[in-house]
Amino acid sequence: MHFRTLIAVLILLFAGMAMAIEEAKYSVIEKSNEFELRAYSPRILAETLVSGTLDEASSAGFRLIADYIFGNNTSPSGTDEKISMTAPVAAEQTGKQWRVHFVMPSKYTLETIPKPNNIAVVLREVPATNYAVIRFSGFAGEDKSANKTTDLLTWLDSKGITPTGKPEIARYNPPWTIPFFRRNEIMISY
Repeated sequence: MHFRTLIAVLILLFAGMAMAIEEAKYSVIEKSNEFELRAYSPRILAETLVSGTLDEASSAGFRLIADYIFGNNTSPSGTDEKISMTAPVAAEQTGKQWRVHFVMPSKYTLETIPKPNNIAVVLREVPATNYAVIRFSGFAGEDKSANKTTDLLTWLDSKGITPTGKPEIARYNPPWTIPFFRRNEIMISY
C-alpha cells in the first residue's frame, strides 16, 4: 500500500471513530481559524470531583463516570442500564480539585436517566450556554492546555468579550489515538 493511501485510510478510520459517538449539540456563531464562538443547547452532565494533576484527575474521573455509564446505576425501572459513551470528556479545575464530566446522550432527561449508584458521580442539568473555543491536536497536557487557554483569552480580549466561567479542557478521542489525529479544545463560557 502506498504511503498516501495508508494515510487516507487512517484519516477515514479515525475520523469515523470520532464521529460514531454523540457530541453535545451546538451551533457556530463565529469562526476564525482555530477559534469559535458556539451556542450550546441545554444538556445533562455526569460529573465527579477528583484530586491530582490534570492527567491523574482525568484518568480517575473518567474511570468513575465510565463505571456509571457501563451499568453502575439504577434506571427508573429499577434495573441497571448501559448508557452510550459521548464526547468530549472534559475537565475543569475548581480550586485544588478537578471537575471531570461527560455530556449524557440527548435522549435522556433528569427524570429518565439512570441514577448513579456511586455518590461520587452526580448528574447536573446545564442550561443553554455560549462558549468560546480553541481547537488543537496532540496531547492536552497541563502546559499545552495553559498555552492554548492564554491564546483563547487573548483572542476573547481582542473581541471585547468577557469570560464568565473557568477554562474547561475537552478531549474527544480515546487514549490510543495517534496524537496528530486527536481533537482537543479549551472552552470558556461567556
